[in-house]
Amino acid sequence: MEVTANMVKELREVSGAGMMDCKKALSETNGNMDEAINYLREKGIAKSVKKESRIAAEGLANIYVDGNKAVILEVNSETDFVSKNEEFRGMIDTIGNTILKSDAKTLDAANALACEDGTIKDLIINKVAKIGEKLSFRRFEVVEKSDDEHFGAYIHLGGKIAVLTVVKGASEDVAKDVAMQAAAMKPLYVFPSDVPGDVLDNEKAVLKEQAMNEGKPADIAEKMVEGRIKKFYKEICLAEQAFIKDSDLSVSQYVSNNHGEIKSMIRYEVGEGMEKRNDNFAEEVMSQVKGE
Repeated sequence: MEVTANMVKELREVSGAGMMDCKKALSETNGNMDEAINYLREKGIAKSVKKESRIAAEGLANIYVDGNKAVILEVNSETDFVSKNEEFRGMIDTIGNTILKSDAKTLDAANALACEDGTIKDLIINKVAKIGEKLSFRRFEVVEKSDDEHFGAYIHLGGKIAVLTVVKGASEDVAKDVAMQAAAMKPLYVFPSDVPGDVLDNEKAVLKEQAMNEGKPADIAEKMVEGRIKKFYKEICLAEQAFIKDSDLSVSQYVSNNHGEIKSMIRYEVGEGMEKRNDNFAEEVMSQVKGE
């Protein structure tokens, strides 16, 4: 029986296996879909189907730079162990470098990009089957700069945190210092003007209530809020934070003293905002033994 492209596509969607594996399975089973699925399961290739509902909140973040263009991305795995796997790291490099050479701006566009394994989506599916864990390409962002600007790229804890900054003027070293600051101090915004109005209003309301609970009159409480809001900015805004290498300076002052200006910052921390796995190592081993 002739194996058609639609048959291969259908088997891939059902099994999660790679295109060539699906084509071989259908050829070996004379086009019988059920037998082809069993063939893939027997070969250990169709593991990825059972893993779609599993939690992948570990993984790595990385940055790729080529001239005036950079890509920061996060790819997740189920366990930290797999994030150290060379197959996994190689897959991330392929994804990052492929996006860097493209015009992709969305995950759908990135997943459809051609690479050595077909598309990036195909690459991930193939690695799921080979590595044996759910893998997920979570997010990325493309950043471009001008010739008088510098990228600051910093990877912390082997890829658990990645920060990409852009600084106008100054130097690459200054831009990297700013990225290291963001990695360590976890700012939510770059400038006070970036803080959303609802976030600011809520903080002011909380601070005013705190002051009034301390017995301060409303007019005094209002003035106290103004001072405490400045402290709030110093905690959550990169430009206002005390510079970790010289606490007498704010980060913006440090950059300005080096004839520069902060333009942007993107900080990825692997798994932030995601549900984490709570099973232990023994349970993981048993699940592998049972073929789950």
